[in-house]
Amino acid sequence: MDIKYAYTILYVNDVAQTISFYNNAFGFEQKMITPEKDYAEIISGSTTLAFASLELGASNFKKGFIKSEPTKKPFGIELAFTTSDVDGIMKKAMENGAILFEEAVVKPWGQKVGYLKDINGFLLEICTPMTN
Repeated sequence: MDIKYAYTILYVNDVAQTISFYNNAFGFEQKMITPEKDYAEIISGSTTLAFASLELGASNFKKGFIKSEPTKKPFGIELAFTTSDVDGIMKKAMENGAILFEEAVVKPWGQKVGYLKDINGFLLEICTPMTN
């Protein structure tokens, strides 16, 4: 079987604003955006992180879906970004609109981990890489 994990697509209110947030907060560059600005991708590593408009989601999912809201509890899923500077990245992200969800702490296994919500309410883990 030839299958691989290729995309994570988050449905958002404003695709261009979300791309701008991820660029300003984390330095991720835009890979592409449709002329309609209803779908875009960022360069984030080996798996593509993409954003699509709520309207595009509504056209894709006839049964509907739950919209992420910054003021509500996040979904039970997170996007994890590794860095050697957890505190610095979290501070920069919050300066660009991210919401602190859980302060960074050092876990018993030695990894530093903090949690934010992005401007759309999606949960982000900012952590040091795991060491063997």
